Amino acid sequence: MLTLDFHPAGRHFLQIPGPSPVPDRILRAMSYPTIDHRGPEFGALGLQVLAGIKKIFKTEQPVVIYPASGTGAWEAALSNTMSPGDTVLMYETGHFATLWKKMAEALGLKPEFLGLPGIEGWRQGVQADRIEQRLRKDSEHQIKAVCVVHNETSTGVTSDIVAVRRAIDAAGHPALLIVDTISGLASADYRHDEWGVDVTVSGSQKGLMLPPGISFNAVSQKAIAASKSAKLPRAFWDWTDIIEMNKTGYWPYTPNTNLLYGLSEALDMILGEGLDQVFKRHQRLASACRDAVRAWGLEIQCADPALYSPVLTGVMTPPGFDADTIRKTIYENFNMSLGTGLGKMKGGMFRIGHLGEANDLTLMATLAGCEMGLKLAGVPLGSSGVLAAMANLTAQNSKPVLKAA
Repeated sequence: MLTLDFHPAGRHFLQIPGPSPVPDRILRAMSYPTIDHRGPEFGALGLQVLAGIKKIFKTEQPVVIYPASGTGAWEAALSNTMSPGDTVLMYETGHFATLWKKMAEALGLKPEFLGLPGIEGWRQGVQADRIEQRLRKDSEHQIKAVCVVHNETSTGVTSDIVAVRRAIDAAGHPALLIVDTISGLASADYRHDEWGVDVTVSGSQKGLMLPPGISFNAVSQKAIAASKSAKLPRAFWDWTDIIEMNKTGYWPYTPNTNLLYGLSEALDMILGEGLDQVFKRHQRLASACRDAVRAWGLEIQCADPALYSPVLTGVMTPPGFDADTIRKTIYENFNMSLGTGLGKMKGGMFRIGHLGEANDLTLMATLAGCEMGLKLAGVPLGSSGVLAAMANLTAQNSKPVLKAA
């Protein structure tokens, strides 16, 4: 047997920006006995989760559920809508946008990659005006889709999807809008229908608080129409049979039943709290986290305050200090995992996740571990980030105190 539960006293602090910690009640739900995926109980479960997940995406259109990671949902979005040799316009905002572009190339598509050069491009969001300019030049409509990442997990930047939709419309271009909100869904406000998205890609292991293993495509009628003429090979990823069988709560293959139990429980938790309250909680924690980083005298990876992510905060380390060494110090001394810098940012930053079931005290413990670890690693700090975050949360949570009679 592998020794996976080797951590010292107390729970391991998993503070990466996904997979996020799985709440106990979801783990308990996943432990229910597996049932017949062709039986009546499963049909009821299927209809329940399919209806509930639409509320999370804020859509009335079909949401296709796959037993896969978010990478599978990327491939499904492209393979259902594109044909070999199609041009797709993609925007470089970080590591995951880059990986999606590499997938497009592997599938035989022709991605065009917009973005700012070097590290600067990984500190900004999607610049919709550049998309509009490029689409205006495409008079023959060779570009079949615009693909952007909503919440870039590698940087902590949340892009303006409404602005991208407006850019496509202003250019009068018929390209599909395909959006990755793998780390944004159920943590940052997202509106598939209202924002005019054609395919939304997401996964289970972030704001939905589940283990990896479920991915999603929310699809518009325009996307479904495109899928009828798309020529990229697809079998497992094909929407057609899935959408049809989902009408009765079933799938055309063996679904991941126990993860669907967990999804049902996660939907109860999120919708029970209320999506708007979930978003406010994430914004509150993110604000306090950023105050801590500023107090330490360190730089936030996202350079535009208007695009700060409520899901995670990227922290840039000073010259001469390797971020992975700092992460290792924190892990070994305080039993806490932080996200590593990816791609261009390897060794130059670490990522603090504050998503999912996180609350005020979760964040405070996380920041305490970071502050102690930074000091142990010899990083010069301006002042206490823990105290700054406490002041932020206290002010946000302040209520009138009842005086004794």
